[in-house]
Amino acid sequence: MASAIRGSRVGAGPMGEAERGDSIARAYVSYFCANGHEVRPSFAVEETVVIPAEWDCPKCGFPAGRDRNNPPSPIKNEPYKTHLAYVKERRTDAEGERLLEEALRKIRGDD
Repeated sequence: MASAIRGSRVGAGPMGEAERGDSIARAYVSYFCANGHEVRPSFAVEETVVIPAEWDCPKCGFPAGRDRNNPPSPIKNEPYKTHLAYVKERRTDAEGERLLEEALRKIRGDD
């Protein structure tokens, strides 16, 4: 005796477009990155849908724009700076020496 649910699994949804309902009209938009990759995501065709000016390229991670001849330039990542590097941007070596001497005098109790 054959079972009516043979070949399906628990939690499986309807099998066919008729059971799922009508699909929404889609528009495919081309985006181009600086490496020449083309990405074509689809968007629903509705008045409320806003198509973004840029899209991330899934192949290289660069930003992609809609103009093939003028893609957006990649984001330049600044290298990691240590706390000391930030301090050196704000103070000269002479100021650092003066502050160090002042701190050492306080620790030694020379005030």
